[in-house]
Amino acid sequence: MNIELPLDQINQRAWNSHDAMREFTMGKTFTDLGEEAAFDWVYAECAGEPILDIGIGAGRTIPLMLRISQKYTGIDYTAKLLEQASTRFPGLDLRHMDARDMADLPSDHFALTAFSWNGIDCVDYEDRVRILKEMYRVTRPGGLVLFSTHNREGPGFNESIWKLLPRFSPNPLRFGWRTLRSMRVFPLATYNYLRHVRFHRDYPGYSIKTAGAHFFGIVIVYTTLPEQRRQLTSLGFEIDAVFGSCDGQRIPAEKTSSDAFWFHFIARKPKQG
Repeated sequence: MNIELPLDQINQRAWNSHDAMREFTMGKTFTDLGEEAAFDWVYAECAGEPILDIGIGAGRTIPLMLRISQKYTGIDYTAKLLEQASTRFPGLDLRHMDARDMADLPSDHFALTAFSWNGIDCVDYEDRVRILKEMYRVTRPGGLVLFSTHNREGPGFNESIWKLLPRFSPNPLRFGWRTLRSMRVFPLATYNYLRHVRFHRDYPGYSIKTAGAHFFGIVIVYTTLPEQRRQLTSLGFEIDAVFGSCDGQRIPAEKTSSDAFWFHFIARKPKQG
């Protein structure tokens, strides 16, 4: 039976949860070494130029992006999170907007268009293409696109609810605290996982599967290096660099697999003429 995959409804519910609000408002900087390396890669070329920040959530990336340029625009499609970002960073150009339709933004304008924290994985594959096409449109010729995406060959793909069981410790207080924490989160995670497992799908080059984040409360796309490269080049992008999340090292162009949790892709819109 062909079951429609309601990724939008599932993931929007997670973004509006108390757990997401707590997670997104914590004082984080870079998610991992790969993101830091990717930001370093684009910095010199995009410094002082117009930049677009997609999926800003409660504003984690705003300080990171403002280090690159004050000519900043940020968007998110979750009104509750955008309100938090606007409160934390008043006076910035922050807009309630869906990355699949950025018609209110000009074409060929931004030197850098970024979509961080694997946000592009949270829609179905057809909408992922729509987002990349919109990112291509709003980026100026010669400009850069930066986004992260989960790796189907990484350790996160095989996460299960059993990881939430308490790890043994010879320290009874520590083990007791771990047990109490597990008792609090395990029932919700189990409920979410069992509710979402029917949406799991495998396709050539990518899969759709429940992720461990937000107590297995989201269903996302996991892709492979070859498939993501293929998709970008088919849309007209040139790939500048790919960084792995675990060590922040650039992944060579000839490499076809990786054990990173996710990738940070930097692609370029070719110059016209």
